[in-house]
Amino acid sequence: MTSTTDQPNQFALLRQRRFAPFFWTQFLGAGNDNLFKFAFTVMLTYQLQVAWLPPAMAGLVIGALFILPFVLFSATSGQLADKLEKTRLIRFVKNLEIAIAAAAMLGFMAPNVSLLLGCVFMMGLHSTLFGPVKFAYLPQHLSAREITGGNGMVEMGTFVAILLGNVAGGLLIALPGCGATWVAIGCVGTALLGRLAAQQVPLSPATDPTLVINWNPLSETWRNLKLAREDIVVFRSLLAISWMWFFGAVFLANFPAFAKQVLYGDEQVASLLLVVFSVGIGIGSLACEMLSRRQVEIGLVPLGAIGMSAFSIDLYFASRGLPAVALQTLAQFITSPAHWRLMADLGLLALSVGLYSVPMYALIQLRSQPSLRARIIAANNILNALFMIVSSLGAGAMLGAGFSVPEIFLAVALLNAVVGVYIFLLVPEYLLRFVAFLLSRLMHRFKVEGDDHIPVTGAAIIVCNAFSAVDALLLMAASPRPMRWLIDQRLFALPVLGGLFRLAKAIPSASQAESPAADAAALDTADQVLADGGLLCVFLEDGGTPQRRCDDVMQIQARRVAQGKPVVPVVPVVLRSSPGSNVSRTAPSATQQRRLFSRVELLAGPALAQAQAMAGVTVEGLQAALQALRAR
Repeated sequence: MTSTTDQPNQFALLRQRRFAPFFWTQFLGAGNDNLFKFAFTVMLTYQLQVAWLPPAMAGLVIGALFILPFVLFSATSGQLADKLEKTRLIRFVKNLEIAIAAAAMLGFMAPNVSLLLGCVFMMGLHSTLFGPVKFAYLPQHLSAREITGGNGMVEMGTFVAILLGNVAGGLLIALPGCGATWVAIGCVGTALLGRLAAQQVPLSPATDPTLVINWNPLSETWRNLKLAREDIVVFRSLLAISWMWFFGAVFLANFPAFAKQVLYGDEQVASLLLVVFSVGIGIGSLACEMLSRRQVEIGLVPLGAIGMSAFSIDLYFASRGLPAVALQTLAQFITSPAHWRLMADLGLLALSVGLYSVPMYALIQLRSQPSLRARIIAANNILNALFMIVSSLGAGAMLGAGFSVPEIFLAVALLNAVVGVYIFLLVPEYLLRFVAFLLSRLMHRFKVEGDDHIPVTGAAIIVCNAFSAVDALLLMAASPRPMRWLIDQRLFALPVLGGLFRLAKAIPSASQAESPAADAAALDTADQVLADGGLLCVFLEDGGTPQRRCDDVMQIQARRVAQGKPVVPVVPVVLRSSPGSNVSRTAPSATQQRRLFSRVELLAGPALAQAQAMAGVTVEGLQAALQALRAR
């Protein structure tokens, strides 16, 4: 029997040409962006005194200038990524990066702050052009089972590149007398390496080669946002990701000022904050595949949001009351026990950001229409940029009003809690998946086998052997995508269970004898779920007798045949647990007790043959398929 645990992990992608050259291209690009930006920020904070750009504002100004092109040109870059072959566009972007790095070399050698600020804007343009290509490339070369791991690798790589770029930028610019020269050489050299990696990226055909480019950035930006709004789940995910960038931008832009003014540390301490933050995000991103069992697990998003707020709040308290001292070296800083809690908070809040972001990106990639995917990603970049600009302006206004950097971190943490509650009430699927995640990972030793038989795309009917609230949540935890349940309407009257079913948009049903109207309405809704390409779950033992649910499946398939549509696959699934488990239907013996963290298994079998999935669906046939699974 196959299982997702039998498949290679995400690191195997680094040995494959469809992924590795692309990974290193984006890795080097992200590293170069941050080498340049952080070296420039440190230079303005510690070395150069520019009257019109105070050190406390340098990080915010550079960050805002870098993301401004995302607002202005993301719509155009999204069109180009949909219209053109993507490898051609990637190579053009890397050529542009070499030219920008050469101009930055002149700016560092002079030094010329105005020229370097112009290069910041151009580096933002370089990243704007690459953004839609980056996230539209992955679904063309990775399967649905690989997309979470691939995104985790890209997210990890991006933040490790941020880490290395920032560390290199901070160390190089601090070299006495020659720091700016070495930063300039590093920027040009990294750009050249990125171009070499881009040469090996395999071809990626255009998804909409007939697209006519609208060169008006304002009208195209508005059109992209309207396109994104057409799928409400995707659009809300875009907003949630943009909030994550709002949150992260506040920390990244304020690390130099936080290190100098609050922690009384030198340039190396500022680099250490970025190291801890980047490593935390990398670990969180890589953990997503393991925690999600190689599927898009949006139940991780609430877990990440909780961690983002909790550890940011504790970071505020950990940084209060630190004594004012002369600037500390890295060695002096890390040997102080007062700083260990602060570093732990920073690492854990960053890990939470990784858990939050990777499932979001994977969800957008899988649920976006392929011909529009790059433009949807462009809309995401536009929203990200707007949120980041607002965060920079808000943080700048708070600094101008006399707030300290830790107080800004606290304000963002509290605001994140409010936004999280709003998002999860607006989109209950996140909360339901979170509950299912906790149930299957923390309360039970949950083993899944054969889940590759549950289709990742297209309509299907899942027939399961048992029914309870726990059964439904466990099945949700094992499914690669959302599903709707057909459930006896009497269960909706239960106080807690009924609320859960309504939150999950379960379909209330009744027998023909009880309520012909309710029965017809349930079948109409079930038919629409399948027409929309969704998953419909039927519990064979719900609603009185297995024969009733079997009849429902037969009627749904018969309706499709009458409408000239093909029958959908019927996939048998079994949940089983040992006696004494708190989800077992078998009563514990006199010496057993109901217990948590018990073993629960979910087994999915291959879809029934087409003849069986149509008129041949019988109670005996379904029960035989389920019994065969139980016997494994």
